[in-house]
Amino acid sequence: MDESHDIAQEPVTVRTLQQGDRDGWQSLWEAYNSFYRHVPADEVTEATFARLCAQSHGFFALVAIDSTQQPTGLAHSVLHPSTWTTASYCYLEDLYVDRRARGTSVGRALIESTYAEADARGAVRVYWHTQEYNAAARSLYDQVAQRTSFVVYRR
Repeated sequence: MDESHDIAQEPVTVRTLQQGDRDGWQSLWEAYNSFYRHVPADEVTEATFARLCAQSHGFFALVAIDSTQQPTGLAHSVLHPSTWTTASYCYLEDLYVDRRARGTSVGRALIESTYAEADARGAVRVYWHTQEYNAAARSLYDQVAQRTSFVVYRR
């Protein structure tokens, strides 16, 4: 991404991830994974991008783009059935905003666009997880969603 370009001054545009977004998406994907100290195998990254673009396996992906059509943020979601309803739920699995666009409306726009897409697809709930220490993101999440009392366990 062009470092001289001031994305903080631009209106936010969110759209569906496209094949042509690969380079910009890759940069965001790597930064997101680095933040969580994770290095996905190349085949995982390839499969993830393919599934997101194809919108297969319940996945859909949104990107915030700047005026040069470069992605400045990403939101990856998966729709899944629930035992508590006949409708589906939407898990917002990955949400990341380029560091230069933080503090702008990019994160909020990605979440609101995820809500709209989930609604359009018939989901009755959108949920996500974040780490306890992710205070900057949580300050936004506290404005756009309700924190639950659930504790996450995993094997």
